[in-house]
Amino acid sequence: MSLRVLVAKVGLDGHDRGVKVVARILRDAGMEVIYTGLRQTPQMVAATAIDEDVDVIGLSMLSGAHLTLAPKVVALLAEEDAPIPVVVGGIIPDQDIPKLIEAGVAKVLHPGASSDEVAQSVRDAAAAADR
Repeated sequence: MSLRVLVAKVGLDGHDRGVKVVARILRDAGMEVIYTGLRQTPQMVAATAIDEDVDVIGLSMLSGAHLTLAPKVVALLAEEDAPIPVVVGGIIPDQDIPKLIEAGVAKVLHPGASSDEVAQSVRDAAAAADR
């Protein structure tokens, strides 16, 4: 069974080249990928992830709003009793990573992460959530 992964751009960030590369990496690794497009709200991401019955959510964050938006997605999933792990990638300062992990984010990836690291992080997040 292949993993179903939702990848999304949350907030006002309009740069989608990186998230499209990540989507291709995950597809090439045998995963089914659903890309929601630009400027999604946390509510839209959580609702789509639940509706699509995904195993993992990947959020691409370049806008600097990662400490607000990623925890909001995690909280909305918890409110719906939907234990879907969230992996965040993008421009994330090192000092913010522990805050994201504490808020329930499963993994944080920096720019330059290898294709293998991206795919394995998604697999690991799904396995840790027993999905």
